[in-house]
Amino acid sequence: MNQPSTPAPLEVLSVASEMFPMVKTGGLGDVVASLPGALREHNVRVRTVLPGYPAVMTALCNVRETVPALDILGYQARIVEGNVGDKSLFVIDIPALFDRAGNPYLTSDGVDWPDNGIRYACFSRAAALIAQGLAPGYVPDVVQTHDWQAGLTAAYLRFDRKPAPPVVHTIHNIAFQGLFPASDLARFGLPPEAMTIDGVEYYGDIGFLKAALQLCDWITTVSPTYAREIQSDPWGMGLDGLLRARSRRITGILNGVDTHEWDPMTDDNVVFPYQIGDLLSRRPNKRAFQAQFGLTPTPSAFLLGMVSRLTTQKGVDLVADVVSEFADEDLQFVVVGAGDRGIERRLRQLQRAYPGRFACHIGYSEHLGHRMQAAADGLLIPSRFEPCGLTQLYALRYGCVPIAARVGGLADTIIDANQAAVLHGTGTGFLFSPSDAPTLADAIRRAHDVYRNRPIWHQLQKNGARYDVSWGQKAATYAAIFRNLLAGDAASGETADFETIENALLLPMRPEEMRRAERAASRGTGTLLPQRRIARRPRPSTSAAVRVAS
Repeated sequence: MNQPSTPAPLEVLSVASEMFPMVKTGGLGDVVASLPGALREHNVRVRTVLPGYPAVMTALCNVRETVPALDILGYQARIVEGNVGDKSLFVIDIPALFDRAGNPYLTSDGVDWPDNGIRYACFSRAAALIAQGLAPGYVPDVVQTHDWQAGLTAAYLRFDRKPAPPVVHTIHNIAFQGLFPASDLARFGLPPEAMTIDGVEYYGDIGFLKAALQLCDWITTVSPTYAREIQSDPWGMGLDGLLRARSRRITGILNGVDTHEWDPMTDDNVVFPYQIGDLLSRRPNKRAFQAQFGLTPTPSAFLLGMVSRLTTQKGVDLVADVVSEFADEDLQFVVVGAGDRGIERRLRQLQRAYPGRFACHIGYSEHLGHRMQAAADGLLIPSRFEPCGLTQLYALRYGCVPIAARVGGLADTIIDANQAAVLHGTGTGFLFSPSDAPTLADAIRRAHDVYRNRPIWHQLQKNGARYDVSWGQKAATYAAIFRNLLAGDAASGETADFETIENALLLPMRPEEMRRAERAASRGTGTLLPQRRIARRPRPSTSAAVRVAS
């Protein structure tokens, strides 16, 4: 009897400026690294296009020249293929633009490279050529572009007037938009007709992100709440009108975590490895972390950590504002990160003012980020806005209780430990709003009060450890969107919904649904981690159009 043949995998070309572990300035690098493996489970094969930074060129294995030499907007370039671990890469090797040490976007003085426009225009131009078939034997079914650095890819594909695959653009942070002078249009290799409101023009400038959002076939962002927030002012940062106009083609999908990379039992960064949910075994990690940062070695101290870019968006200034309020209490603070020079100076001043109580490490450190999650009692995430956030997902997995602003993906992934939730064992952390210093201080006090009641605190930790932080169904949603576009449904104008994506797809609750669940918990009807469950439907074939959420 003939066995049914396995359909060929869907080919996706992922275009991004970062990928962990070679290049990472934030969550973008983590997502670009971990999503391809999760998509493989859904018969989607991803090849990622990266700039030829020194770290990428060094890490690349099995290198072969795909296009030995070509001119990209006046720069001598080549395209090479290879792999890093199980990840397949195309690398755009333009030494004049990308052979630079340090941060990919900033000089050693912390300012943007003055040629960032042409750097990422060349990168996008090369990615578009690959999408059109420049690499022998390879034509993708779908292109996924990430953030402003890849934003012009959709513009080149549109204005080349050649057959091209559909484009999905993923917004990781709408605050970074890639704006450059209109006088660069010809230098970027775009025709005059591109400089319109329906093209790349954005208030008289060229907007890389705006171009992607205007010209792509589908938009995703990294949480359902953020997808709604950015369609209004001020969250949309000038692009909310465009996003409202395209609201039926926007999907918010929470990020997932590489659960192999983030496992406290196998994590090489953790001093004393422990099983997920083994709360007592976290104690020696706390002692080691206190010693490493010169904190008073008090086992009962409420140790709060923060690992982040040091920017006002992340609310680091709010943490600095409240430290003095807890000078006479049994609290300790550790902040790890780099960013705004003024904030860095302020953190160093606090370290001098509160020895043994406050410590900081100025500089990006993946190692310390892992170690903090295994050691701290609570993780501070007082962001003014947060598209998704990954640190709270790492915290939940490692038994570190998040104390976070009720914005974006934080609102989607944390269940507030209010009185009803504590009573019925449903909370996973502490949410507060608005994002200001007094409200943050109140949230810290609320968390500290619960911390003193260890059985309740341990229940929060256990609840968080049960939360599914993996890509799982999130990757299934991406796969459904890709297949939907390939089947041509994006042009049909059909109203979209989630109901036929996957069997029993679980979606994170909206904030108002979380609040209803918390009220239900007070009546004894709550569940551990409330989620919306869609009715079971027949799994669609890989060739059928799949309807997706807007």
